[in-house]
Amino acid sequence: MTSRDRYGSDVLASDWRAPRNGRAVEAPAVQGEVVEEVETDFCGEIVAVDRDLHTVTLEDRRARRRTFPLGAGFLLEGRPVILTAPVTRTAPARATRTASGSVAVHGTKARVARQSRIYVEGRHDAELVEKVWGDDLRIEGVVVEYLGGVDDLAAHLKDFRPGPGRRVGVLVDHLVRGSKEQRIADAIRRSDVGPHVLITGHPFIDIWQAVSPDRLGIGAWPAVPRGEDWKKGTCQRLGWPHRDQADIARAWKHVLGGVRGFQDLDPALLGRVEELIDFVTAE
Repeated sequence: MTSRDRYGSDVLASDWRAPRNGRAVEAPAVQGEVVEEVETDFCGEIVAVDRDLHTVTLEDRRARRRTFPLGAGFLLEGRPVILTAPVTRTAPARATRTASGSVAVHGTKARVARQSRIYVEGRHDAELVEKVWGDDLRIEGVVVEYLGGVDDLAAHLKDFRPGPGRRVGVLVDHLVRGSKEQRIADAIRRSDVGPHVLITGHPFIDIWQAVSPDRLGIGAWPAVPRGEDWKKGTCQRLGWPHRDQADIARAWKHVLGGVRGFQDLDPALLGRVEELIDFVTAE
Protein backbone atom coordinates (compact mmCIF):
# COMPACT_ATOMS: atom_id res chain seq x y z
CA MET A 1 0.00 0.00 0.00
CA THR A 2 1.41 3.34 -1.00
CA SER A 3 1.05 6.37 1.17
CA ARG A 4 -1.02 9.27 -0.12
CA ASP A 5 0.84 12.41 -1.29
CA ARG A 6 -0.66 14.92 1.10
CA TYR A 7 0.87 17.84 -0.81
CA GLY A 8 -0.13 16.82 -4.33
CA SER A 9 2.27 16.73 -7.30
CA ASP A 10 5.80 18.07 -7.15
CA VAL A 11 5.65 21.81 -7.87
CA LEU A 12 9.18 21.70 -9.25
CA ALA A 13 8.25 19.11 -11.87
CA SER A 14 6.82 21.87 -14.10
CA ASP A 15 7.86 25.43 -14.95
CA TRP A 16 6.53 27.02 -11.78
CA ARG A 17 7.95 30.42 -12.84
CA ALA A 18 5.84 30.66 -16.00
CA PRO A 19 3.36 33.61 -15.88
CA ARG A 20 -0.34 32.83 -15.78
CA ASN A 21 -0.98 34.00 -19.33
CA GLY A 22 2.11 32.31 -20.76
CA ARG A 23 5.48 33.70 -21.79
CA ALA A 24 5.71 36.54 -24.25
CA VAL A 25 6.33 35.55 -27.86
CA GLU A 26 7.29 37.74 -30.82
CA ALA A 27 4.41 38.93 -32.99
CA PRO A 28 4.42 41.34 -35.94
CA ALA A 29 2.61 44.63 -35.31
CA VAL A 30 -0.04 44.27 -38.00
CA GLN A 31 -2.24 47.30 -38.67
CA GLY A 32 -5.83 46.66 -37.66
CA GLU A 33 -5.05 44.37 -34.73
CA VAL A 34 -6.03 45.50 -31.24
CA VAL A 35 -3.40 45.34 -28.50
CA GLU A 36 -3.02 46.63 -24.97
CA GLU A 37 0.06 48.33 -23.56
CA VAL A 38 0.34 46.81 -20.08
CA GLU A 39 2.15 49.64 -18.30
CA THR A 40 -0.47 52.28 -19.14
CA ASP A 41 -3.46 49.97 -19.82
CA PHE A 42 -3.92 51.84 -23.10
CA CYS A 43 -5.82 49.62 -25.50
CA GLY A 44 -6.23 50.40 -29.16
CA GLU A 45 -5.96 49.41 -32.78
CA ILE A 46 -2.54 49.45 -34.43
CA VAL A 47 -2.71 52.31 -36.93
CA ALA A 48 0.98 52.91 -37.69
CA VAL A 49 4.34 51.24 -37.32
CA ASP A 50 7.61 53.08 -37.87
CA ARG A 51 10.70 50.95 -38.48
CA ASP A 52 13.12 53.87 -38.24
CA LEU A 53 11.85 55.13 -34.88
CA HIS A 54 11.02 51.56 -33.75
CA THR A 55 7.57 52.68 -32.57
CA VAL A 56 3.95 51.59 -32.86
CA THR A 57 0.94 53.94 -32.74
CA LEU A 58 -2.36 52.81 -31.21
CA GLU A 59 -5.78 54.43 -31.55
CA ASP A 60 -8.48 53.72 -28.97
CA ARG A 61 -12.25 53.74 -29.49
CA ARG A 62 -12.36 57.48 -28.69
CA ALA A 63 -9.92 58.15 -31.56
CA ARG A 64 -7.13 59.05 -29.14
CA ARG A 65 -3.68 58.05 -30.33
CA ARG A 66 -0.54 57.15 -28.39
CA THR A 67 2.86 56.03 -29.61
CA PHE A 68 4.92 53.37 -27.83
CA PRO A 69 8.31 51.71 -28.48
CA LEU A 70 8.08 48.37 -30.22
CA GLY A 71 9.07 45.38 -28.10
CA ALA A 72 7.78 43.73 -24.95
CA GLY A 73 4.93 45.00 -22.80
CA PHE A 74 1.85 44.34 -24.94
CA LEU A 75 -1.11 41.98 -24.77
CA LEU A 76 -2.65 40.51 -27.91
CA GLU A 77 -5.91 38.63 -27.32
CA GLY A 78 -4.98 38.55 -23.64
CA ARG A 79 -1.57 36.97 -24.19
CA PRO A 80 1.78 38.76 -23.75
CA VAL A 81 3.63 39.53 -26.98
CA ILE A 82 6.81 41.24 -28.11
CA LEU A 83 5.73 43.47 -30.98
CA THR A 84 8.07 43.64 -33.97
CA ALA A 85 7.91 45.61 -37.21
CA PRO A 86 6.20 43.53 -39.91
CA VAL A 87 8.36 42.50 -42.85
CA THR A 88 7.14 43.66 -46.24
CA ARG A 89 8.82 43.15 -49.59
CA THR A 90 7.66 44.92 -52.70
CA ALA A 91 9.37 45.13 -56.06
CA PRO A 92 10.18 48.76 -56.94
CA ALA A 93 8.41 50.08 -60.00
CA ARG A 94 10.42 51.74 -62.75
CA ALA A 95 9.97 55.45 -62.23
CA THR A 96 8.67 57.60 -65.07
CA ARG A 97 9.53 60.83 -63.26
CA THR A 98 12.23 61.90 -60.86
CA ALA A 99 11.44 62.90 -57.30
CA SER A 100 11.50 66.55 -58.38
CA GLY A 101 8.75 65.91 -60.94
CA SER A 102 11.00 65.95 -64.01
CA VAL A 103 10.67 63.27 -66.68
CA ALA A 104 13.01 60.41 -65.78
CA VAL A 105 15.70 59.69 -68.35
CA HIS A 106 16.76 56.04 -67.97
CA GLY A 107 20.11 54.82 -69.21
CA THR A 108 21.57 58.31 -69.57
CA LYS A 109 25.01 58.92 -68.12
CA ALA A 110 25.55 61.84 -65.81
CA ARG A 111 26.99 64.92 -67.47
CA VAL A 112 30.60 65.80 -66.78
CA ALA A 113 30.57 68.07 -63.75
CA ARG A 114 30.16 71.75 -64.49
CA GLN A 115 32.44 74.37 -63.02
CA SER A 116 29.46 75.77 -61.11
CA ARG A 117 28.45 74.53 -57.67
CA ILE A 118 25.57 74.56 -55.22
CA TYR A 119 26.39 74.91 -51.52
CA VAL A 120 23.76 73.73 -49.05
CA GLU A 121 23.97 74.79 -45.42
CA GLY A 122 23.18 71.93 -43.05
CA ARG A 123 23.69 68.18 -43.44
CA HIS A 124 19.97 67.39 -43.31
CA ASP A 125 19.28 70.10 -45.88
CA ALA A 126 21.86 68.58 -48.22
CA GLU A 127 20.39 65.08 -47.79
CA LEU A 128 16.91 66.37 -48.61
CA VAL A 129 18.14 68.19 -51.72
CA GLU A 130 19.94 65.04 -52.84
CA LYS A 131 16.84 62.87 -52.35
CA VAL A 132 14.49 65.12 -54.32
CA TRP A 133 16.77 66.75 -56.90
CA GLY A 134 19.73 64.34 -57.02
CA ASP A 135 18.79 62.71 -60.35
CA ASP A 136 18.27 66.08 -62.02
CA LEU A 137 21.52 67.48 -60.68
CA ARG A 138 23.53 64.52 -61.94
CA ILE A 139 22.02 64.85 -65.40
CA GLU A 140 22.90 68.56 -65.37
CA GLY A 141 26.39 67.89 -64.03
CA VAL A 142 25.87 70.05 -60.94
CA VAL A 143 27.84 69.16 -57.82
CA VAL A 144 26.21 69.85 -54.44
CA GLU A 145 28.55 70.53 -51.55
CA TYR A 146 27.70 70.52 -47.85
CA LEU A 147 28.25 73.85 -46.11
CA GLY A 148 28.70 73.52 -42.36
CA GLY A 149 27.50 77.03 -41.64
CA VAL A 150 26.94 80.36 -43.37
CA ASP A 151 29.90 81.76 -41.40
CA ASP A 152 32.12 79.53 -43.58
CA LEU A 153 30.67 80.80 -46.86
CA ALA A 154 33.14 83.63 -47.47
CA ALA A 155 36.10 81.25 -47.09
CA HIS A 156 34.50 78.73 -49.47
CA LEU A 157 33.95 81.43 -52.09
CA LYS A 158 37.51 82.69 -51.72
CA ASP A 159 38.82 79.19 -52.45
CA PHE A 160 36.40 78.55 -55.31
CA ARG A 161 36.81 81.98 -56.99
CA PRO A 162 33.39 82.43 -58.67
CA GLY A 163 33.33 84.11 -62.07
CA PRO A 164 31.92 83.74 -65.58
CA GLY A 165 31.11 80.07 -66.08
CA ARG A 166 31.87 79.38 -62.40
CA ARG A 167 28.62 80.28 -60.71
CA VAL A 168 27.72 79.39 -57.14
CA GLY A 169 24.24 78.91 -55.73
CA VAL A 170 23.84 78.85 -51.96
CA LEU A 171 20.87 77.54 -49.95
CA VAL A 172 20.90 78.99 -46.44
CA ASP A 173 18.90 77.99 -43.36
CA HIS A 174 16.39 80.44 -41.90
CA LEU A 175 17.23 83.35 -44.22
CA VAL A 176 14.95 86.07 -42.85
CA ARG A 177 15.20 89.86 -42.79
CA GLY A 178 17.46 91.20 -40.05
CA SER A 179 19.17 87.89 -39.35
CA LYS A 180 22.92 87.25 -39.27
CA GLU A 181 22.50 85.07 -42.34
CA GLN A 182 20.88 87.94 -44.23
CA ARG A 183 23.69 90.34 -43.33
CA ILE A 184 26.32 87.89 -44.59
CA ALA A 185 24.36 87.34 -47.81
CA ASP A 186 24.02 91.09 -48.39
CA ALA A 187 27.77 91.62 -47.90
CA ILE A 188 28.61 88.94 -50.48
CA ARG A 189 26.13 90.41 -52.98
CA ARG A 190 27.93 93.76 -52.73
CA SER A 191 31.35 92.17 -53.24
CA ASP A 192 33.22 91.59 -56.51
CA VAL A 193 31.92 88.00 -56.79
CA GLY A 194 28.34 89.08 -56.13
CA PRO A 195 27.16 88.85 -59.78
CA HIS A 196 28.28 85.21 -59.93
CA VAL A 197 26.75 84.09 -56.63
CA LEU A 198 23.07 83.59 -55.84
CA ILE A 199 22.24 83.23 -52.16
CA THR A 200 18.74 82.23 -51.25
CA GLY A 201 17.16 80.45 -48.34
CA HIS A 202 14.05 79.08 -46.74
CA PRO A 203 12.15 80.65 -43.84
CA PHE A 204 12.04 77.51 -41.67
CA ILE A 205 13.77 77.21 -38.31
CA ASP A 206 14.87 73.76 -39.43
CA ILE A 207 14.62 71.94 -42.76
CA TRP A 208 12.39 69.31 -41.12
CA GLN A 209 9.59 71.89 -41.26
CA ALA A 210 9.77 71.92 -45.06
CA VAL A 211 8.34 68.38 -45.05
CA SER A 212 4.54 68.19 -45.07
CA PRO A 213 3.42 66.99 -41.61
CA ASP A 214 0.64 64.97 -43.24
CA ARG A 215 3.27 62.62 -44.67
CA LEU A 216 4.38 61.83 -41.13
CA GLY A 217 0.93 61.32 -39.67
CA ILE A 218 0.98 64.52 -37.61
CA GLY A 219 -1.36 67.48 -37.81
CA ALA A 220 1.35 70.14 -37.70
CA TRP A 221 4.91 70.69 -36.63
CA PRO A 222 4.87 71.59 -32.92
CA ALA A 223 5.84 75.01 -31.63
CA VAL A 224 9.12 74.87 -29.73
CA PRO A 225 9.98 77.88 -27.50
CA ARG A 226 12.96 80.01 -28.49
CA GLY A 227 16.09 78.90 -26.66
CA GLU A 228 15.11 75.22 -26.61
CA ASP A 229 16.81 72.80 -28.99
CA TRP A 230 14.33 72.60 -31.84
CA LYS A 231 14.94 69.02 -32.95
CA LYS A 232 14.92 67.59 -29.43
CA GLY A 233 11.89 69.67 -28.45
CA THR A 234 10.03 68.57 -31.58
CA CYS A 235 10.72 64.89 -30.95
CA GLN A 236 9.64 65.25 -27.32
CA ARG A 237 6.33 66.87 -28.25
CA LEU A 238 5.63 64.26 -30.94
CA GLY A 239 6.32 61.36 -28.58
CA TRP A 240 9.44 60.29 -30.48
CA PRO A 241 12.62 59.08 -28.71
CA HIS A 242 14.90 62.05 -28.06
CA ARG A 243 17.44 61.09 -25.40
CA ASP A 244 20.59 61.44 -27.49
CA GLN A 245 21.93 62.25 -30.93
CA ALA A 246 21.28 58.71 -32.12
CA ASP A 247 17.56 59.23 -31.43
CA ILE A 248 17.61 62.53 -33.34
CA ALA A 249 19.34 60.82 -36.26
CA ARG A 250 16.65 58.11 -36.33
CA ALA A 251 13.96 60.79 -36.19
CA TRP A 252 15.49 62.55 -39.20
CA LYS A 253 15.66 59.24 -41.06
CA HIS A 254 11.94 58.88 -40.36
CA VAL A 255 11.22 62.41 -41.63
CA LEU A 256 13.34 61.94 -44.75
CA GLY A 257 11.75 58.55 -45.35
CA GLY A 258 8.34 60.23 -45.55
CA VAL A 259 9.43 62.30 -48.55
CA ARG A 260 8.52 60.68 -51.87
CA GLY A 261 9.21 63.75 -53.94
CA PHE A 262 8.50 67.42 -54.49
CA GLN A 263 4.81 66.99 -53.66
CA ASP A 264 5.71 66.36 -50.01
CA LEU A 265 7.64 69.61 -49.59
CA ASP A 266 6.58 73.16 -48.82
CA PRO A 267 6.53 75.41 -51.93
CA ALA A 268 8.76 77.87 -50.07
CA LEU A 269 11.61 75.37 -50.40
CA LEU A 270 10.75 74.11 -53.88
CA GLY A 271 10.96 77.54 -55.45
CA ARG A 272 14.30 78.37 -53.85
CA VAL A 273 16.04 75.15 -54.95
CA GLU A 274 14.69 75.39 -58.50
CA GLU A 275 15.91 78.99 -58.64
CA LEU A 276 19.42 77.89 -57.65
CA ILE A 277 19.48 75.10 -60.24
CA ASP A 278 18.40 77.50 -62.98
CA PHE A 279 21.10 79.97 -61.93
CA VAL A 280 24.02 77.54 -61.97
CA THR A 281 22.96 75.76 -65.17
CA ALA A 282 22.41 78.91 -67.24
CA GLU A 283 24.78 78.87 -70.22
